[in-house]
Amino acid sequence: MGKILKVRNVNDYSRYVGCKEQHLLVSVIDYAEVSPVRHSLNDYGVYGIFFHDEAEIDLAYGCGKYDYKKGTVICVAPGQIGGKEDNGEEVMLTGWALLFHPDLLHGFPLEKRIKEYSFFDYRINEALHMTDEEHDILSSLMRQIREELGKKPDEFQRAILVGYIELTLNFCQRFYNRQFVTRKIENSDILIRFDRLLRDYFEDKLQLTLGLPTVQYCADKLCMSANYFGDVIKKTTGDTASSHIRQFVIQLAKNGLASGETVSQVSDRLGFEYPQHFSRMFKKQEGVTPSEYVGKMRL
Repeated sequence: MGKILKVRNVNDYSRYVGCKEQHLLVSVIDYAEVSPVRHSLNDYGVYGIFFHDEAEIDLAYGCGKYDYKKGTVICVAPGQIGGKEDNGEEVMLTGWALLFHPDLLHGFPLEKRIKEYSFFDYRINEALHMTDEEHDILSSLMRQIREELGKKPDEFQRAILVGYIELTLNFCQRFYNRQFVTRKIENSDILIRFDRLLRDYFEDKLQLTLGLPTVQYCADKLCMSANYFGDVIKKTTGDTASSHIRQFVIQLAKNGLASGETVSQVSDRLGFEYPQHFSRMFKKQEGVTPSEYVGKMRL
């Protein structure tokens, strides 16, 4: 890997693209004002929300390249690496970037709550694709934050900036929920592939070496981040991905018990380390132990 831009504070990136410093902990960049800019592969120590209006840029991520098209939002968190390595090429961009340092949130409820915005851990190919209206809302917020940064600091400024950032994140959450709803067909396809993956997992007897399938395993196989996968399943079924896996396993267990297998045989075949782990999961899910379930079937 070549040169990586270390974005330890917001102005490391601002300086790179030629935007003047506005605040130690917050930066709003209007790309139209600083273009053309060179690509950069960034190692983030700050939070960032990026959206470009009509850039056609291929960004490398994981095992593939993804289009970064009009009205796309990408959110990054400290500890992540993203972008495209500087190859000397200059690109014309329009759109905005909002960067803020975790220290800005210190002492505000958002400091703890920011971990709940799962889209910070989405991959590039799971980016939010905005409608024109959504795009206008975020652009308007960027202008308001920048206006605030241009004012003389007072004792209210930090609370106002954090308020704007929280509002921006809540809008992003709303837009993502809309995206999950409008992509129902795509999401139901993910559900079909999820079920097929679970079926193949047990048919190939992977449970005997890997144990029960995990959400992370399924997300990896379906080429998604665990967070995005979990959110899609929750929005599509109303239930968590881990609960979906448990229900699948319990159904296999019921089939085994109904065909005359012992509790111990079912437990071994499904990859549980100990029969009592299986019994505990079964009881939690069904309200009765496997033995009680077999007894009720025989009545």
